[in-house]
Amino acid sequence: MAPLNTAPPTESVRVLIVDDESLMRSGLRLMVDGTAGITVIGEAADGPTALSQIRVLDPDVVLMDIRMPGMSGIEATVELTRAGARARVVVLTAFDADGFLVEALRAGAVSFLLKDSSPEAVVDAIHGAVQGHAQFSPAVLDRLVRIASREEAGSFPGGSHRSGPDEAGRAHDGTTTPARESEGPSTLTPREWDVGRLVAQGLTNAEISDALVLSLPTVKTHVSHLFDKLLVTNRVQLAIRILEHDG
Repeated sequence: MAPLNTAPPTESVRVLIVDDESLMRSGLRLMVDGTAGITVIGEAADGPTALSQIRVLDPDVVLMDIRMPGMSGIEATVELTRAGARARVVVLTAFDADGFLVEALRAGAVSFLLKDSSPEAVVDAIHGAVQGHAQFSPAVLDRLVRIASREEAGSFPGGSHRSGPDEAGRAHDGTTTPARESEGPSTLTPREWDVGRLVAQGLTNAEISDALVLSLPTVKTHVSHLFDKLLVTNRVQLAIRILEHDG
């Protein structure tokens, strides 16, 4: 897996890779280290080592496998969330069973990618996690939309859910914010609809940029406007809103 030839942003994102397979860790390091302003600062082969590394290294993002000996990635995510670690967790796994998916998100993971994801998708998920934006493999997003259509979308925590206001207008730091009503899909521009539909198909920002021949910053701006107009906090909720009203 060769690193992407992408211009780095101003600030580097510090990443810890957690996977019990040494070849997978090496491949991920080759894929993302030094790419688009990403720096791999450490590796861990199991949950306890990951928690120790997180305390010492204080990474921005953790690429977390699920199935590991001793302590699973989900259990490790629960522990770091309880400890108040600032690191955002991006699950990267070969297993997309509903149970793993929902448990990982409820544990506090921001994103859920399969190990066959493209390098672009992994890089996009890392940068999105820092901003609190969820990223999912297309097959995972489709599964989540079907699950979430049967449950309240807010039960699946996205990254920005930690710091955003809840439905009563209370921020998670205990302060209050004025409640706002969604502006609704009727206020979306044609281009925002284009971007929203591609998000609902599971495309990353980079893939949307290519598909619509837009710059990546423009795509990110459209996605931000969609989040704001529809009062959603992650791409799953956005996909659900788009699919509900597209037709």
